[in-house]
Amino acid sequence: MKKIMMVGKSGCGKTTLSQRLAGEEVTYQKTQSTQVVGGDILDTPGEYLEQRQFYNALVVTAVSADVILLLVSAVDEQNPFPPYLHSMFCGKPVIGIITKTDLAEGPEQVESARTFLELAGAEEILQVGFGSEEGVWSLKDKLKDKTEEAKIWEDIL
Repeated sequence: MKKIMMVGKSGCGKTTLSQRLAGEEVTYQKTQSTQVVGGDILDTPGEYLEQRQFYNALVVTAVSADVILLLVSAVDEQNPFPPYLHSMFCGKPVIGIITKTDLAEGPEQVESARTFLELAGAEEILQVGFGSEEGVWSLKDKLKDKTEEAKIWEDIL
């Protein structure tokens, strides 16, 4: 089975997205440690990114992942990622996800989030709004399309 790991700051939508992609009921709770959702999605706590002393936890968790998703909310005003964050994942595919696009006040916020992900080293950047299920299913389809050649998602989605 292929595994994905979600990385992002607290409140960016990692848990919500992982539960929706896995077809589970969305329950809101603070992720305190790495959680396995749907058997193949690794949902990491925001503190792993927000506090440098926990970067080693990201590296260790990434060992069991096949692809890394970097998540940033469209409404975040500050870049949560250090430049070239992708380099800590030893060449694994890194895909950027802009969440909460339905809450953005304008296209500038989405473009700002895109810049954050580009600086972090995301190879592909996709968007999702949580206002409807359509957005999540559209993202799921896009993820399948983007990774079809690598067969990353065939066992998951």
